[in-house]
Amino acid sequence: MKAVALTQYLPIDHPESLLDVTLEKPVPQGRDLLVAIKAIGVNPVDTKVRVSKTSVEPQPRVLGWDAAGIVEAIGPDVSGFQVGDRVFYAGDITRPGSNSEFHLVDQRVVGRMPHTLSFEQAAALPLTAITAWEALFDRLRVPTPPHAMPRKTILIIGAAGGVGSIAVQLAAKVAGLTVIGTASRPESAQWVRELGAQHVINHFEDMPAQLAALGIAGADYVLILNDTDRHFPAAARIVAPQGLICTIVENRAPLDVALLKGKSAGLVWEMMFARTMYNTADIKEQGHLLNEVARLVDQGTLRTTLSQVLSPINSANLRKAHALLEQGSVIGKLVLKDF
Repeated sequence: MKAVALTQYLPIDHPESLLDVTLEKPVPQGRDLLVAIKAIGVNPVDTKVRVSKTSVEPQPRVLGWDAAGIVEAIGPDVSGFQVGDRVFYAGDITRPGSNSEFHLVDQRVVGRMPHTLSFEQAAALPLTAITAWEALFDRLRVPTPPHAMPRKTILIIGAAGGVGSIAVQLAAKVAGLTVIGTASRPESAQWVRELGAQHVINHFEDMPAQLAALGIAGADYVLILNDTDRHFPAAARIVAPQGLICTIVENRAPLDVALLKGKSAGLVWEMMFARTMYNTADIKEQGHLLNEVARLVDQGTLRTTLSQVLSPINSANLRKAHALLEQGSVIGKLVLKDF
């Protein structure tokens, strides 16, 4: 089968950073689905893993943790799926990725694709939807269905990116929160408003002052999706007493969590691969929440966050996609389709 892989962990401008390779078609075992890949999403985690080591891989390593496709075969322990099902998922970072014609994935973290979306539209959603859903409803413990009154407020820092684009929708349209999104360019600010944010501020400027100018004293929840080190001090000032901050971005230096003590506020982390990495007892919740996302898409509550499609799926286009992500200017999600 065709695949895009690496053998060395190289800068994206190196011609061997990602390579076109031919691999054996895998065979499903246990709970595995064998999926014929039709489209893949590209995420910052792909770029981080690509430069995460200095070693040389003895065998090609396939990256990619966002996919939509058709079930080709099933393992002996699979139930609830059959050959021909259209599925989408983010997979498991401890296993080979989805940048290949055929891919094995545990059925427990797979959802059925929204009926109203194409493969490329669906491939834009899994990793970011899982991350945003878990951050809001599992880590920040935002209630759903929403409280009637008073309406709570969330600040989403980095709201125009992949995770932010779905988090804004979930917070505004599912949880019923007042959403303040951050964006630094006119086109990204417009995108965030279209997704449902009531207010947009610039995360490169004084965020507490911008909120004060809007008459907003603080936020019950703060979701950091961009540069934790830079934004944590402002988030600590903005978060309300007894509020919560969640971040998905690793910090480079120690964070001064003592800033939160006087408010009895908390800091939590979201890592969407935690369930698959540790095979947690609730691992199947990722499949369930993807099915709920699909339902919300099909009923018109949520929309795909797809913003750009490259075709075909090959090393040249994946190198281009990685380079665009590393520039930090991608709005929404970047997807590749068709081998």
